[in-house]
Amino acid sequence: MRTRQTKTLQKLNRLARYGAVGVVAAAIHYGVLRGLSLILAEWLANPIAFLAASIAGYLGHALLTFREETGGQRFARRWLLLQYAVNLSVCGVLPLLLSGVLQQTARDLVLVFTPTVLNALIWSRAAQFTARRRRKTLESPLWHADDLGLAAGVDAAILELARSGHVDGASLLVDGPTARSAAMAWRALDRPRSLCLHLCLTEGPDQSSGPDLPASFGQMLLASLLPQQQRRIRPQLEHSIRRQVTRYRDLTGETRIRLDGHQHIHLVPVVLSTVLNLADELQIDWIRTTAEPLPTHLPWRDWSTAVRSGGLLKWIVLQVLSALALPKLLAHGIGTNTAFAGVLFTGRMAGLPLIRSLEALETTHRRRGLGPALLLAHPAAEGSADGLKQDGFDLSSVFFASPWRQEEWKALRAHARHG
Repeated sequence: MRTRQTKTLQKLNRLARYGAVGVVAAAIHYGVLRGLSLILAEWLANPIAFLAASIAGYLGHALLTFREETGGQRFARRWLLLQYAVNLSVCGVLPLLLSGVLQQTARDLVLVFTPTVLNALIWSRAAQFTARRRRKTLESPLWHADDLGLAAGVDAAILELARSGHVDGASLLVDGPTARSAAMAWRALDRPRSLCLHLCLTEGPDQSSGPDLPASFGQMLLASLLPQQQRRIRPQLEHSIRRQVTRYRDLTGETRIRLDGHQHIHLVPVVLSTVLNLADELQIDWIRTTAEPLPTHLPWRDWSTAVRSGGLLKWIVLQVLSALALPKLLAHGIGTNTAFAGVLFTGRMAGLPLIRSLEALETTHRRRGLGPALLLAHPAAEGSADGLKQDGFDLSSVFFASPWRQEEWKALRAHARHG
């Protein structure tokens, strides 16, 4: 009985807090609207006033109403944007929909209470989301480095991180100029580390896979949409995948294949379907996916960088491709990772983006039947891009000429691992 009374009091307490924040937000809306109406047209003043009220609700509900879930932290800013966009849309469309349908009193009630109900749903969802983010998983994400075997400077950085325990695995580019020496050094590590075949179809030396390979990510994606192109390119894909698997086994001595893709090419539908058709024959039992949770508490400049660098567009495309890939992998009995970080801030996994991406993974619940989350980086020593164009790696030449490769190396080396 006492427990029931306590729960009732807690609910009433929260309702009172919600109401208090709502009253303050409404007062701010009214005050700003009246003030701005003196100098602006009402149609322009109202959205600005509503934004001020939304900010008040965003802060008030996080710090007061749902403080048990948030621990006094702000909600992620996207909840403010969602609340503002939804309410503006509803307030703009509802009067048109209700015109001539309801009596004036009923119409006014719907117009008043619909945004209230929507706000309650949005802020409660924001609170649940924040609470999940605050709960740490028992298992830390694995740290992974791509492009082992591409260049001596890349290998040196990855191997140093592996020896010091700052990466848990790497992906081997079997057609890279230093693939053989890199594979030998990896096998000689004191502690076993996970190694994947880094399937490369977008660049590299001519291995006579066919006239359509190598091809760009966009060309492969377009081919996935055109049945005639799929039929044309599939035999070339099969040849290249078989050849790279054979070379991987020759270099590593491993039988079972864990696979990912250079520039995530393995997730393009025509490539993935070809890989899955060969999975039993080639003993492919794990394939990487890139379902990346959005990090929180990042300054606007980092989001601006993600947009300008194309990271956000890549994130959207790969989110869709990973969502399409997951049920196919599960149907084939192939393992994959629960979550991933390293697309949104591709090539810039250092500083705050690295920390926030790691936090997002640490608060992502591991899905049943899936492996740990992965955090991806591309560390390398200075000068790693030298000679890559002559070896057919034009795209990587530009990517590894960036000083961010050394920044990522330093960031991984400096980060204290937990678990």
